[in-house]
Amino acid sequence: MDQQGHGTPPVMGVAAPVQYGTPAAAGAPYQAYQHMFAQQQQQQQQQLQMFWADQYREIEQTTDFKNHSLPLARIKKIMKADEDVRMIAAEAPVVFARACEMFILELTHRSWAHAEENKRRTLQKNDIAAAITRTDVFDFLVDIVPREEGKEDVVPRALGAPAGDPLSYYYVQQ
Repeated sequence: MDQQGHGTPPVMGVAAPVQYGTPAAAGAPYQAYQHMFAQQQQQQQQQLQMFWADQYREIEQTTDFKNHSLPLARIKKIMKADEDVRMIAAEAPVVFARACEMFILELTHRSWAHAEENKRRTLQKNDIAAAITRTDVFDFLVDIVPREEGKEDVVPRALGAPAGDPLSYYYVQQ
């Protein structure tokens, strides 16, 4: 205490302790974010389940195998690119076309979910890259997908690849 009986004044430049509320209140925004994220993940999971249920139903109801979204000649050409493939049965490109279509649909669906998470209505490369890195089934594409450095949704680059190496973006067939 000083001579007049008052407490010592606070030292200039030193902040007095401030109470920001209870520790539970400090964690509330984080918990709210976690809850919102969990709901969003659950909604995406339900949408994927509905997607695959619709795909299964559509496959069961298919009777016309003549119409395809993807050109069978192109699929056949890709299949013949493998030197071990000699002959291709007529139904094989049809099955491959449908499998490719379903693959593209699921990847697009997952990419769109990522775009919506970021409150965008335009699908971008980084959405596709994020969908690939988030889904274990798509791990075979990790080395093929172009990555953009310096963005918040960046896909980690391959181990050992230099930061600015443009060749780290491309798949090299051995």
